[in-house]
Amino acid sequence: MFAGELISDNIPFLHLADSAGKALQEMTDFHVSHLPVVENDKYLGLISEEDLLDADENCSMNALKASFSTTFVRQRDFFLMAAKKAKDLHLSVVPVVTDQYHFLGVISKEDLFRQLAVFTGIDEQGGIIVLEMEKKDFSAGEINRLVESNGAYVTQINSYLDIPSQILTVTIRINKSEVSDIVATLQRHEYVIKHYFGEELYQNELQTNYDHLMNYLNI
Repeated sequence: MFAGELISDNIPFLHLADSAGKALQEMTDFHVSHLPVVENDKYLGLISEEDLLDADENCSMNALKASFSTTFVRQRDFFLMAAKKAKDLHLSVVPVVTDQYHFLGVISKEDLFRQLAVFTGIDEQGGIIVLEMEKKDFSAGEINRLVESNGAYVTQINSYLDIPSQILTVTIRINKSEVSDIVATLQRHEYVIKHYFGEELYQNELQTNYDHLMNYLNI
């Protein structure tokens, strides 16, 4: 999914002549804390609500140029680049431009969350198993083989290396919800199971915590 495919149709942009008061009103109306400033179809930068609150309401965007953030993604960038910028810079919107810096629109944080949910398959049926291991012990081929030996297959695999400890956390999503047999197989092969959840006949710590969270959210 390219960044250009996630552009919102309803979030406005500002011009250099627009006032801080107008910008703040637009942010309130559209429930964002950042808006792009554009002139002659060229992207000039991103202004934040925090910077606007420190300015006189009649102050123009032109007078606030020094406060602009110049962050953006290009239309053919993979959408995860936009998600990273939104996370790193705490952005409510991420501007999208062409290679010539022509402004195309913005991606909202909400649209990024929705696409991340699709990308990670969070709404798909299945179970999740989280493993911990040393980096040298990681073998995607072996993990796939062990899962498939139980009549299932891996639909997604992600890993994260903790630099201080050099421990690799590997998260695998399985196509079936009943994962107790797969967990047992992995444990027989000396894999450390950190968490798992699915439709089990017994519960582990993660499943219990998950149920408590769901009960809390339903209050």
